[in-house]
Amino acid sequence: MDLLSEYGDQLISAFWTTIQLTVLSAIGALVIGTVLAGMRVSPVPVARWIGSAYVTVFRNTPLTLIILFCSFGLYQTMGIRLAPENSPTSLVDNNFRLAVLGLSVYTAAFVCESLRSGINTVHVGQAEAGRSLGLTFGQNLRLVVLPQAFRAVIAPLGSVLIALTKNTTIASVIGVAEASLLMKTMIENEAAIFVVGGIFALGFVILTLPMGLLFGYLGKRMEVAR
Repeated sequence: MDLLSEYGDQLISAFWTTIQLTVLSAIGALVIGTVLAGMRVSPVPVARWIGSAYVTVFRNTPLTLIILFCSFGLYQTMGIRLAPENSPTSLVDNNFRLAVLGLSVYTAAFVCESLRSGINTVHVGQAEAGRSLGLTFGQNLRLVVLPQAFRAVIAPLGSVLIALTKNTTIASVIGVAEASLLMKTMIENEAAIFVVGGIFALGFVILTLPMGLLFGYLGKRMEVAR
């Protein structure tokens, strides 16, 4: 209880940062992953090649390396800033947004593969019916195929979101003040490694367990009858 009273405000702030990282990165990954999934099933060979290359590269690259590249490569080497330079919190905001970018582009590869598997479950007759009505590939994908694909992969997307929540701990390598960075500080300052570890383990369980239950329920509720 002493630890909770001493670090209570910092714990709330750290887990709030973790939640923000998760939500913003999930939105970015969903957008990028959906575009990539469309490219992966596109009739244009170049688009399919680009989508396949992206997924292969990012699925097989360590997330830590991607986050470090965003910080040292984009920011320090190339001078790309994602926050106003004259802001008093410029460095903190910039690191946070770079972490969101890294998490988004990494997770997008897994979102893409989940969606592609969902697209493959849609009966080919559905797409053929759309084409017979004069729909273009993009219209067919957006109006006919993707709505059914999303319903088919709600549970797998939930697993990707849970993995993303845990992956936010990597953001600490560029100084983002999320949960794992505070855990490291508490372990260094307090002689209670098991208590500190238990607090943060419980915190992540509280974040991820409801997600698993919710997405499992939605997956069963919205499953497309075949």
